Amino acid sequence: MTMISRRDLLIGAGAGLIGAPAILRAQQLFTAFPFRLGIASGDPSHDGFVIWTRLCPDPFDEHGGMPTAPVDVDWVVYEDEAMRRVAQKGVERAWPELGHSIHVEISGLQPDRPYWYRFMVGREKTVLGRTRTMPLPGKPLAHIRFGVAGCQHYEDGYFTAFDHLSREDVAFVWHYGDYIYEDRARQVNYGRDGSPRVHVRDHVGTDCYTIGDYRRRYAQYKMDPDLQSAHLAAPWFTTFDDHEVVDNWTATTSPYQSRPELAAIRRAAAMQAYYEHMPLRRSSMPTGGSMQLYRRAQFGDLLKAHFLDTRQYRSAQPCTGSFEPICAGVADPRPTVLGDAQEAWLREGLSAKDSHWNLIAQQVMMMPLDRRTGAGPAELRNMDSWGGYDAARERLLGSLDGLGNIVVMTGDEHQNFAGELRRDAGRGKAVAVELVTTSISSGGNQWIKPEAARYIKAANPFLRYSSDRRGYVLCDVTPTRWQASFRGVDQITARGGAISTLATATIEHGRPALRIS
Repeated sequence: MTMISRRDLLIGAGAGLIGAPAILRAQQLFTAFPFRLGIASGDPSHDGFVIWTRLCPDPFDEHGGMPTAPVDVDWVVYEDEAMRRVAQKGVERAWPELGHSIHVEISGLQPDRPYWYRFMVGREKTVLGRTRTMPLPGKPLAHIRFGVAGCQHYEDGYFTAFDHLSREDVAFVWHYGDYIYEDRARQVNYGRDGSPRVHVRDHVGTDCYTIGDYRRRYAQYKMDPDLQSAHLAAPWFTTFDDHEVVDNWTATTSPYQSRPELAAIRRAAAMQAYYEHMPLRRSSMPTGGSMQLYRRAQFGDLLKAHFLDTRQYRSAQPCTGSFEPICAGVADPRPTVLGDAQEAWLREGLSAKDSHWNLIAQQVMMMPLDRRTGAGPAELRNMDSWGGYDAARERLLGSLDGLGNIVVMTGDEHQNFAGELRRDAGRGKAVAVELVTTSISSGGNQWIKPEAARYIKAANPFLRYSSDRRGYVLCDVTPTRWQASFRGVDQITARGGAISTLATATIEHGRPALRIS
C-alpha cells in the first residue's frame, strides 16, 4: 500500500515550482477541502482527551473521495486560543480501513483547564476547536456543569438547538444516541401519535445497510454547521441508541430482519461507521461486530458518570411491537437490558461511594410509563424501553435503594420527562430520579397533543413534569443540589428558532424527589 506522506503533500502544494508527479499526487488526493466533516473532541479525562477528524473531500462518496492509501496528518494542542503556546503536537496516520478517520488520544496535560486544537495536512488546516480536561478524581469540587442532547433526525428539522448549546458554558456534553437516522428520504412521515410531520430536508441515499451507506449518512449529518459548532465548543461523551444501526434493534435481533446472521452484518457495518465518526478511544474500536461502549468517568469528588449501553446486550423485546399492552413476557425474570457483565460492573461502580453524586447515563426510559392517552382496557407501554423488562428494572432499582445520590438521565422519547423511579412497577418506594432529555430535532415542532400529555401525567403519579419542545438539558451540580434546566427552541422547521428555559428540576442530595419550577 502506497503511503502519502506530509512531504508529498507539501511538495504538491507548491504548484508550479515543483515537478509534475508530486503535483499530480496532491491534486488527486484532495479534489476539495478535506476537513468538511469538521473536528471534535471527546472522552475527556483529568489529563487528556481524544481529538477527532476525518479526511473527506467528497462526503457522499463511499471512500470520502480519498485514495486507498494511508495519509499522515499533523495535529497540535495549544494552551491558549491565540495558538502561541503549544502543549503537544504530533503526527497521526489516517487509514483507509477506518475511512481516513483519526482518533488521537492525548495524555499528560494539566487537569481542569481548557485547551485548543487543530489538524493540518499540507497547506490545508482545520478551524480551531476548544476542549478541556476534567478535574482530578477525588479532588474536592464545588460545581460542574454539563449538557445532554441527542435524537437529531435530519429530515425533521434544523439543528438549531446545537447552535444554542455551543454557546453554553459546559465542561462536557453527553450525547445519549440517535446521532443519525438510518432510513432513506421520506417526504411523507408521521409521528408516534399519527399526525404528519413537516418535511424539512432530505436524506441522501437509501436505507443504510453497508459501510458506504452509513459513512454517507454520517457525512451528511456531520456537515451540518450547528452540529459542528457544538462539537467545536466542548468535549463530548457519546453512546449509541438504535438508529445508528436500525430502529429498535437489540443484541443480534432486528424487527426488520428475521435472519440473525444478516442482522449481524448490518450491525458490524454500522458500528464501524459509528467509531469512524465519533471522538472515541481505541478501547472502543469495534471487533467482530461488537464494541466496548459502556465506561465510567469521575469528576473530582463531586460526580461519577456511568455511561451505559442498553442495546448490545439486551434481550429481544417482549410482546409484538413497541407501544403495546402489557403481555406475559414483560414479567419474565430472565430477560435483561444490560447483560450480566454490565449489571455487575454498574453495581460495583455504585458501591464505591467515592462521589457525592452518581449519574447513570443511558438511552431508554426507565420509568414504567403507562402510555394510554385516553380510556383504554389495558396499560400501554413502550416495549423498546425498560417498561418491557420489569425484572431487569427491579434488579437495578434494588441496587439503588438507600444510596440517595442517583440521577438517571435518558433520551429517546423526543420529549422532556422528569419523575421518580419507584420500585414495584412505579407503585413502591422512590429510590432515584429520572430526567429524560428531549430531541434536537426528531419529531419536528411540537407534536404531542396537549390532552394526551395531560392524560399520561394523570395516569402516572411518579411523573412530575413533561414538555414537548426540541432542545437539550443543562445540569448544574453541587455537593448538595442537582439542578437540571430543560432548554427548548420555539421551532425547528425554519432557521432562527429562539431558546428559552421551559422548566427547572431540582434534586436535593439524599432525597430521591423532584421539585419543578
